[in-house]
Amino acid sequence: MKKTVENLTVVENRRLTAHHFLLRLTSSSPLPEMIPGQFVEVLADDSPSTFLRRPISINYFDVERNEMWLLVAAVGDGTRAIAGKREGDVLNCVFPLGNGFTTALPADSHVLLVGGGVGVAPLLFLGRRLSKDGVSPTFLLGARTEGDLLERELFEQIGRTYVTTEDGSAGECGFVTNHSLLACEKFDIVFTCGPVPMMKAVASYARNNNIRCEVSLENMMACGLGACLCCVEKTVDGNLCVCKDGPVFDIDRLLWNK
Repeated sequence: MKKTVENLTVVENRRLTAHHFLLRLTSSSPLPEMIPGQFVEVLADDSPSTFLRRPISINYFDVERNEMWLLVAAVGDGTRAIAGKREGDVLNCVFPLGNGFTTALPADSHVLLVGGGVGVAPLLFLGRRLSKDGVSPTFLLGARTEGDLLERELFEQIGRTYVTTEDGSAGECGFVTNHSLLACEKFDIVFTCGPVPMMKAVASYARNNNIRCEVSLENMMACGLGACLCCVEKTVDGNLCVCKDGPVFDIDRLLWNK
C-alpha cells in the first residue's frame, strides 16, 4: 500500500480525559485508503526535545468526510505537543504504515474485540469496518477506572459492549480476561490491542480455547519503515520489525507462551 507524507489540518481536537485527546485530521486532497490496524508517524514539531516521530494508531478513517482520527495519549513531550494542536493547525504525518487486522470474515462470525486503555484506538476502526461488512462484533473494554474508559459510547453504537475496571467503578471489577463473558460465550476469532500483559493474557485465553487471535503490538517504532530496528519482535520466523511486518500479528507467529 502506497505511503504518503502530508501536512494534515486539524478539524477538531476534543479532550476525552485529562490525558487523552481525539484529533480529527483532514486534507485538501482525498486521503489514501487505510485499513484497520495501520498507524501513522506524526512529527512533533512543537517539541524541541522530540527528535523522532511518534507512532499513533489510526482510530478511524471517515471516507465521506475525508477525515482520519487519531486517539492521542499525552504522556511525554512529543505526544503532549501533538495533543496541544488546535483547530486549523497542521500535523505532518507519514501514513498509512504497517499491516492490518483480518477483515474478510463470514457474516456469521462470532468476533470479539478486546481493548485496554488507549489500545482501544484501532478497534473502533476495525469494529466499524466489520459492521459495515455485515459482521456483528462484540467489544470488551478495560480500564483502571470509569473515567479512563475511552470512546465507550462509540463502541456501543456498533455492537454489544462489555466493560471491566480495576476499581469496579464501571462494568465488572478486574481485568478483561476475568470478565464473565469469556466463560459463557465461544468466539471464532479475537482481536486485541493494549498493554502487553493484557494482550498476553488474551492470547493465552485464545490459545487455551483454540480460538484464532490477532494482536496489535505497540513496540517503540521510531521510523515506521523497518530501518531503525527499534521495534524488533522475536517470532517463529525470526526477528521481525513490528512497524513493517506488523503491527498486527497472529499469535501463532509470536513466541509468547511458547
